[in-house]
Amino acid sequence: MKLKKRHKTREISWLSFNERVLQEAGDSNVPLIERIKFLGIFSSNLDEFFRVRIATLRRLSNLKNKKHILDINPDKVLDKIHSIVIGQQNKFDRIYKKILDELTEEKIHIVNETQLSYTQGRFVRNYFQQQVLPTLVPIMIDKIADFPFLKDKSIYLVIRLIKKNNGGKQKLALIEIPTDRVSRFVTLPRIGDNKFIILLDDVIRYCLKDIFYIFNYDQFDAWIVKLTRDSELDIDQDISGTIVEKLSRGLSKRKKGAPVRFVYDASMPQDILQYLVKRIHLNKKYLIAGGRYHNFKDFMNFPDTGRTDLVYEKVNPVPHKYLRPGKSIIRTVKEQDCILHLPYQSFDYVIQFLREASLDPKVKSIKIALYRVAQNSNIVNALINAAKNGKSVTVVMELQARFDEEANIFWARRMEEEGVRVIYGVPGLKVHCKMFVISRHEKGKLRHYLNIGTGNYHEDTARLYCDHSLFSADQRIAAEAYQVFRYLEEKKKPADFEHLLVAPFDMRKKILRLIENEIKNAKEGKEAYIIIKVNHIVDKEIIQKLYEASKAGVKIEMIVRTTCSLIPGIKDLSSNIRVISIVDRFLEHARAFIFCNGGNPKYYLSSSDLMARNLDYRVEITFPVYDEEIQSELREIIGIQWNDNTKARIINAQQNNRYRKSQSITKVRAQFEIFDYLRSRIASF
Repeated sequence: MKLKKRHKTREISWLSFNERVLQEAGDSNVPLIERIKFLGIFSSNLDEFFRVRIATLRRLSNLKNKKHILDINPDKVLDKIHSIVIGQQNKFDRIYKKILDELTEEKIHIVNETQLSYTQGRFVRNYFQQQVLPTLVPIMIDKIADFPFLKDKSIYLVIRLIKKNNGGKQKLALIEIPTDRVSRFVTLPRIGDNKFIILLDDVIRYCLKDIFYIFNYDQFDAWIVKLTRDSELDIDQDISGTIVEKLSRGLSKRKKGAPVRFVYDASMPQDILQYLVKRIHLNKKYLIAGGRYHNFKDFMNFPDTGRTDLVYEKVNPVPHKYLRPGKSIIRTVKEQDCILHLPYQSFDYVIQFLREASLDPKVKSIKIALYRVAQNSNIVNALINAAKNGKSVTVVMELQARFDEEANIFWARRMEEEGVRVIYGVPGLKVHCKMFVISRHEKGKLRHYLNIGTGNYHEDTARLYCDHSLFSADQRIAAEAYQVFRYLEEKKKPADFEHLLVAPFDMRKKILRLIENEIKNAKEGKEAYIIIKVNHIVDKEIIQKLYEASKAGVKIEMIVRTTCSLIPGIKDLSSNIRVISIVDRFLEHARAFIFCNGGNPKYYLSSSDLMARNLDYRVEITFPVYDEEIQSELREIIGIQWNDNTKARIINAQQNNRYRKSQSITKVRAQFEIFDYLRSRIASF
């Protein structure tokens, strides 16, 4: 079998994942307004895909002699992507129309400017005059030499003004829809039990005459357009200047990145489309016909309709059985390891751990790696509080966390102003691990307390992302985590790690060694299995080793949320590998590995996916779980996920995202079952 047939192209596999998100929008078992939000997630995902992956393929396509240096043909991949995206867009439009019909049945109406009653029209015009008009900057584009710069992430109305009694004389104008200052949705006064919502786009359409009244035109037509730009960050290699200065220059360049996609309303007349293509200097390959509305990412913030039956039922986090209110977390962790399963349990325990350390007179230092933080970060506030209380606080702030660069620069400067020591990682490597070490003087010695996990220190995403977060005073791993921070501070290669798997130093070879051990055991007739849960598996060396394991008889079960370049179920290659993907209410984000190890299983959690970027070009940590009770919890939770027969899809060579159905009459929806499992553990404590 040729190598290329052993691996799915990364980008095509990713589109298959986004198809699973679209399936959620089309699933009538999902609450109606949540389905709208899934349309928003699908749209937001696709925007980022074009900004990053399509932009990269475009760059590769422009390389000279690319056939000799690449193992893919970027032009063929781009053509395939275009075909898939068009098909998904058509499916998206059908789902959106069906959702609109179902909303109408629920007496919730999304109306446009042609459907307003007289009273609603007066309300809209008044709202426009007070809230919208002051924010608008109309530009007459047919009378200016330089076409206005179209910003990424923005949407624009292209407007045609016509005088009917003057031979159809027309002008063209452009207006940016000000969604950064005014809500995309306007809730209109109710009529009886009926609720009405109009989009900001249509508010502006309704009031076009109020904008262009000085021209005395009598017909106004408008179409939405959107330009997506290359957002890959280029940082100049000039040795002068700080990393912050270089990154700031790179961010400025990103805003002016080359176009990679131009989406337009398919009803727009061809002469106007061709005019725009010419004025913006667009390649026709970048054109994608769409519907009346763009930037559906805004639908992730669909307004509250007051209908609790049309959204997911609110669920409260399950208390941790050992981390009790009013009890010292440091004292508890000193006695035993504890683990949080987010969002089923509260992220507040992590913040409380830091707050306690900031007040504890025995705590001397806190070292933490931050990749993404919340807009109003309690994590950052706790670190500043610790510094003000005289603790030595060191923050490794990753400035190149994609699309969070500006926020991270802001927080880095804020912490420096408050006395926190901020360092910016290692040149050429992203610091993607998620951990902090609290060092405490006890009986004349320095004892380390560790929090390490699979997800970011971000309160907001911790309510939505499924992750694991371990508290430990086990010096075998806490002391090694402390050594990772020493490396990040001093830039000296650390000594070999005995317990942690640390990228870019030894994670790859240790994972390969763990797989090789299963191969050896299988060949010797011993029980051999591997359980893997990741967001992405793309790395070809790891995939090849898993194929070898499958051929040797190792049973491999994988839960892969997003990109899976491995192809399961190929005879004589991967017939012992089964892969599923779960897309549901929460985003599956945890990475976990279980190796049979001859009947003495080894458990690991990780910040890293199985991609070259994680294994070779980032600082990542895969850490062992030694506590037997926590091992049991992890095995139960991953087992529940593997048994999901409601939201799990089968990953196969066809990438057709078939739902995994069971002959059992018992339905298993993992994210609901995990809540029940954790509640049962509290009840039995």
